[in-house]
Amino acid sequence: MAPLARHRLSPAHTGPALRALRAWTPPDAPSGSLHPGDVGWLLRRDDATVFLWTDAQASAHAAARTDAQTSARADGVTTTAAPVAVGFLDGPVLRVTAGPDADLGALAADAEDLLVPGNDATDGLPVPGWEPDTEEPWLVFSWTPEPVSSRAVQVTESDTADRALVHRAAFTGSTLTADHWRTMKKSPAGHLAVETLVRTPAGEPAAAATGWFGGAGRCGLLEPVGTHADHRGHGYGRDAVRGACAALADRGASAVAVLTPASNEAAVALYKSAGFTVVRENHDWTRPGRG
Repeated sequence: MAPLARHRLSPAHTGPALRALRAWTPPDAPSGSLHPGDVGWLLRRDDATVFLWTDAQASAHAAARTDAQTSARADGVTTTAAPVAVGFLDGPVLRVTAGPDADLGALAADAEDLLVPGNDATDGLPVPGWEPDTEEPWLVFSWTPEPVSSRAVQVTESDTADRALVHRAAFTGSTLTADHWRTMKKSPAGHLAVETLVRTPAGEPAAAATGWFGGAGRCGLLEPVGTHADHRGHGYGRDAVRGACAALADRGASAVAVLTPASNEAAVALYKSAGFTVVRENHDWTRPGRG
């Protein structure tokens, strides 16, 4: 196995990880766990930590292809080695996207100390001895650019509080604030975000979506999407989704992806109504005997 170095990136120093993920994002729905937008959404938190794995022995050709072999400050260390994977802990799940030349065996071995008991699943990283979770698949949806009609408008600074309110009303237990949103927008990923908001005829915030640009000719991502609990069933969520998709297509996205658990019937119906199609299922890898 080739030796890998793992770097802990603070929010302000996630640029190399974002550049690597953008370089690895394909024209269609990403095959890995992470899109640059997943990191972007994480960066709403001041204490976010992103892991960047590098390989000092990677070939010059691989480094040139990623366009991300630039200095990365992590834990006070500067590295110019080629990035081979990016990941972060999403609750108990270690989410990882590996580059095309990554040694998955070496990556899994290095990730072992992150996979302590309690962190019992990985998304995008097969771990020897672990098993795919076939009981709770994630559906990967893709949207192909087409003409769009939508009531959605682009979120401005004056809409920030309402954008956060929609999220809290859509997701039970969410504590998202306008300040969290501003932190995300000021992060190294902030320029990749497009945000839409749909209001009721009375002007109340009803639904919102955040889209993430992966680069011209590459797939964008929706994360997150929500409809206020008091305003469901009126097509507001569909308009927010289609508005975000149109904004990403205007920037040059070749497609837009979104993921949701197969058991989330409301989300599945929403994305299908917005013109998305299912392209595959993703399965987490889980520790045998967890729980």
